[in-house]
Amino acid sequence: MRPIPRLLAGELRRAARAFPALILTGPRRAGKTTLLRMLFPRADYRLLEDPDVTARVRADPRLFVEELRPPVILDEIQNAPELLNYVRTQIDARPARRGQWLLTGSQEAPLMRGVSESMAGRAAIFHLLPFSLQETPKVSPLRGGFPEVLARPSAAQVWFRSYVQTYLERDVRSVAAIRDLAAFRRFLALLATRCGQVLNRSDLAAPLGVSVPTLSDWLAILEITSQILLVPPFFESFGKRLIKSPKVYFADTGLACHLLGIETEATLNRSPFLGALFENFVATEVVKHQLNAGRARALYYFRDQQGLEVDFVVPLGEDRLALLEAKASLTLRPEDARPLHRLSAATSRYATQAVVVHRKGRLPPATSALSEGVTATTPEGLPAILGGGGRG
Repeated sequence: MRPIPRLLAGELRRAARAFPALILTGPRRAGKTTLLRMLFPRADYRLLEDPDVTARVRADPRLFVEELRPPVILDEIQNAPELLNYVRTQIDARPARRGQWLLTGSQEAPLMRGVSESMAGRAAIFHLLPFSLQETPKVSPLRGGFPEVLARPSAAQVWFRSYVQTYLERDVRSVAAIRDLAAFRRFLALLATRCGQVLNRSDLAAPLGVSVPTLSDWLAILEITSQILLVPPFFESFGKRLIKSPKVYFADTGLACHLLGIETEATLNRSPFLGALFENFVATEVVKHQLNAGRARALYYFRDQQGLEVDFVVPLGEDRLALLEAKASLTLRPEDARPLHRLSAATSRYATQAVVVHRKGRLPPATSALSEGVTATTPEGLPAILGGGGRG
């Protein structure tokens, strides 16, 4: 089977012509290594989780780097952050050479700290999430976008179960000394029931029997390892008092469905979590579109204390906003557009595009008018609304 092209590939090629180093972060098994090895087939490869390789790094990191013959892919660099200083030395010795050092990492925050200290100005940094709907129609709220799940959907539950176990044993323990992994597993399952909700740490901590600081540490681990997205409120006040806590989503809805025990489309359609999971799916598609275009993540929600709520606010540049409502119900009604109308009317500073995002197959055209000033589209239509992506 031919590999599915990644939209981020073009951005990586362009960056490799301009920077000595590339750094590609993202969740484990999202396809980072596959992408770099496909784009740079002549590059040497070192996996920094291989025991023999890590032993050599610990014995003499300087010698390890000096013996490499760039271009080289250093996979999972967070396992050997001491290499970054020596890589910087090699770059500074040959500043005109581009695209020589290709680094991946599954733990974004610790890796970024090392980059800011060692590689500032020398590396272009990108983030890769699992496949987007724009990349392959196989992506769905039920299955998500992890490459191995899409390749073998019949084994999805086995894969997700193994992924959670591996993630707990490897990544979580490398970030923090969690003593009770069983409690952390329960935390994951509980968090999946809160998809699309405003984050309430006390509400999550109480049923788990842990403190709020512990719960906050666990959330930070999930964010560091790119397993969740925390979506902040849009801070433009519009003369209103706003909710200040973020909303929580999983970076992959397939994983969220697994944690909720949802294994089939029929079960998903009957689930009380259908609306939240579809909203989660829309959130990930927006973020994937932005990251695949080489842009920073810019996704917000709006909720004020008077009850006005809009699922997503997406800056489009030049004082323009996309206002998005995600609706998984079988019938769209004019009242679905009312929050969008109200917020649009309050945004004198911005030009707004108001859109209801619905499930595929309910409206004949890909994008159609729902009411005056509000359009309706499926997740497949989001790239046309968000713009600025998809270059090969």
